[in-house]
Amino acid sequence: MAQPSAEQGEDYDYESLPPNFSLVQNMAAGAFAGIAEHTVMYPIDAIKTRMQLLNTTSNTAHSGVLHSTYQMASREGFFSLWRGMSSVIVGAGPAHAVYFATYEAVKHAMGGNQVGVHHPLAAVTSGAAATIASDAFMNPFDVIKQRMQIQDSSKMYRSMVDCAKFVYRNEGIGAFYISYPTTLSMTVPFTALQFLAYESISTAMNPEKEYDPLTHCVAGAVAGGFAAGLTTPMDVIKTILQTRGTSSDPQVRNVNGFLGGCQLLYHREGLRGFFKGVRPRVVTTMPSTAICWSAYEFSKAYFIKRNDSP
Repeated sequence: MAQPSAEQGEDYDYESLPPNFSLVQNMAAGAFAGIAEHTVMYPIDAIKTRMQLLNTTSNTAHSGVLHSTYQMASREGFFSLWRGMSSVIVGAGPAHAVYFATYEAVKHAMGGNQVGVHHPLAAVTSGAAATIASDAFMNPFDVIKQRMQIQDSSKMYRSMVDCAKFVYRNEGIGAFYISYPTTLSMTVPFTALQFLAYESISTAMNPEKEYDPLTHCVAGAVAGGFAAGLTTPMDVIKTILQTRGTSSDPQVRNVNGFLGGCQLLYHREGLRGFFKGVRPRVVTTMPSTAICWSAYEFSKAYFIKRNDSP
């Protein structure tokens, strides 16, 4: 637990957003966590995108994580697994800064930082509010990322900026946000479930709410995997909407929203289609959320300790 400085005159808990932990530092911690989370597991995310495409020529080629990884690396080169990561790096930092700043502000306002007391409503509400704010910023970058992850994208886009220009020129500004309502239908329950599980597990493992790397890592991984599995159907629809402009299938290109995507997916592949890519999604999300929470809590503890130094 951090020790108070002479000027403060009173102790505070690590989790309680002390006055010497500024908004800028909180956002910096969130930005670091976001970049760390997305870059480490990026290749598996690329495989997930390939598996979720509603395109028969792609779906038959990408049916398993290891097999798909080998095929993608051997046919398109090893570094194709990281194609589009620049979009994530540019977008994830600011988006996660907004995410954690909103999370901490709402959680603090609802009394969710009281030591020894579990506040599930505060955890759920702060998680949902954080997601709505950060996804508004991140959605265009996510569209660019998934466009660059599809097969033969290197023949269409030379860079992240080139991809953004191509999408805007051919499909308009709406293409960057057509999946936003669907994204929220996935990320709001995902984040609410994740934050609820994370706060519950971390409180049970660490009731004093001191900085504990093992607690943050385990709680983050379990919470992330749990939430990822339950929200996979919305993730599949999001992928369809964000990549529809690259499809040669007229029915896919004409999908204009969540319901249209659900109807087409069910017609083509039945209920099983809604869980395409569930394994790489869980495999990606568990270590990603463990890294994200660990990086965020480490940064948070670092700033608090540094601010306490004379």
